[in-house]
Amino acid sequence: MSAHTPGSTYFVPQPSRHPLTAAIGLLCMFFSLAAWLNGESFAPIGFAIGLVWLLYVLWQWFGDAIAESQSGSYGKLVDSSFRWSMSWFIFSEVMFFGAFFGALFYAREFALDMLNNVNTQVIWPDFAATWPNIGPGNLVSHFRSMTPWPVPTINTALLLSSGATLTMSHHALRENHRRKACTWLAITIALGVAFLFCQGFEYFHAYNELNLKLTSGVYGSTFFLLTGFHGFHVTMGGLMLSVVLVRMLRGDFTAEHHFAFEGAAWYWHFVDVVWLGLYIVVYWL
Repeated sequence: MSAHTPGSTYFVPQPSRHPLTAAIGLLCMFFSLAAWLNGESFAPIGFAIGLVWLLYVLWQWFGDAIAESQSGSYGKLVDSSFRWSMSWFIFSEVMFFGAFFGALFYAREFALDMLNNVNTQVIWPDFAATWPNIGPGNLVSHFRSMTPWPVPTINTALLLSSGATLTMSHHALRENHRRKACTWLAITIALGVAFLFCQGFEYFHAYNELNLKLTSGVYGSTFFLLTGFHGFHVTMGGLMLSVVLVRMLRGDFTAEHHFAFEGAAWYWHFVDVVWLGLYIVVYWL
């Protein structure tokens, strides 16, 4: 039920239970996470319950939004608000990754230079202001840094290819060729899955052959934070595109009205651009 009536300029839904129920799930998750960090035995179960609860709420919430869209309740003003919302969300993600890139830049360009002085040489005579840095003495076990070949370069090719196939899917949808659009979108998702498998292999290689871990000084922490959070965003983008594919198969989109596709595509292209920055800054420089 909604407050929308014929002639309304903006769809306004009735008060919903979803924000409250989602907040309950989040509270359960983070309370359990805090308890987990303190060694409480009940915490893993509580965290799992909160996560399942939240996912169920989101399933219902998004289902309601889809039903409202399919009923024709959303007009141009709602479409505009969705576009602005997605734009600001992606901007917040830019700031998120900007903080990590900034931490890496500071560690490499400023922190090492500040530590490379006479006082440091007196306290830690074996300290070398080089990148990657293993710290003074035996604080960090020796490791080898990650090179751009072959896995990172293969992953770059996979993501760039996925951006191209996603664009082809969008063009096919705009031309009302639904079968082609679905095919290209399925290929895009498959390329994203391949990327994640390659990243998993890369992490296995890093831990077991390079001795590169999250605890490997500032290099290890920035490497795994940047690439790990990017992998998480690839996972989220893949889930978005998978939902879009299901909706496309059942005929929810038309050549003129398909913002869900566009919003997910914006996010995926953002993930592609972030990876290019990672590939250059983390693997090459």
